[in-house]
Amino acid sequence: MSSHRSRITEDEINELISKLQSLLPESRRRSLGRASASKLLKETCNYIKNLHREVDDLSERLSGLMDNMEINSFEAEIVRSLLRS
Repeated sequence: MSSHRSRITEDEINELISKLQSLLPESRRRSLGRASASKLLKETCNYIKNLHREVDDLSERLSGLMDNMEINSFEAEIVRSLLRS
């Protein structure tokens, strides 16, 4: 059995970097300009960490809101319908 190693070309790497950069918000892309791949990866990691913090914060706020809401209230039903969407 021979092992087959596929190698990624420089063009494929550049395409992947371009796709990754397109996922960042425009304000972050502008600050990067034509940044190196390592700088782009660091910025992407920071962006993902910030998104995680925002999700955690929103989750805590929603949990607190739900704790203070009557379970069958109109407001609770609105929140439940939003969470289903």
